[in-house]
Amino acid sequence: MARRHRPEKREVIPDPRFNSVEISHMVAIVMNHGKKSVAEQIIYGALDDIERVTKQDPLKVFQSALDNARPMVEVVSRRLGGATYQVPIEVRSDRSISVGMRWLRDAARKRKKNEKTMAAALRAELLDASQGRGGAVKKREETHRMAESNKAFSHYRW
Repeated sequence: MARRHRPEKREVIPDPRFNSVEISHMVAIVMNHGKKSVAEQIIYGALDDIERVTKQDPLKVFQSALDNARPMVEVVSRRLGGATYQVPIEVRSDRSISVGMRWLRDAARKRKKNEKTMAAALRAELLDASQGRGGAVKKREETHRMAESNKAFSHYRW
């Protein structure tokens, strides 16, 4: 799967309501089967609920939730001489944001069993993540713990 060069990054258009690239990226991550308007309703509904409940700027709450959920290091399997090692590596910032958003989405989907709508589940997960708890933050801490315990294999980086 080696390539001669990396494909160039696509220009992400900011969302029309908040004029934020992160929100439009989150819409793309939440979207299922190309239903962008449904994904926008979910995201904007969650952000409206956050504003109504906390009386804070929903963009700041979203940003703090994302900062608390994004990983700084992760482990990658590396095969060496018949043995597979979990090698900790630092995560690039763009990948870190994408992974954090995916974890927020997945934690909200798991939480949806207790909430009525996906917007309510996402709101609850964003509020929890902004305060340093919730499923996405737990996943981040678990990943960091795994990288910390495998720090002895960090010299196998390539």
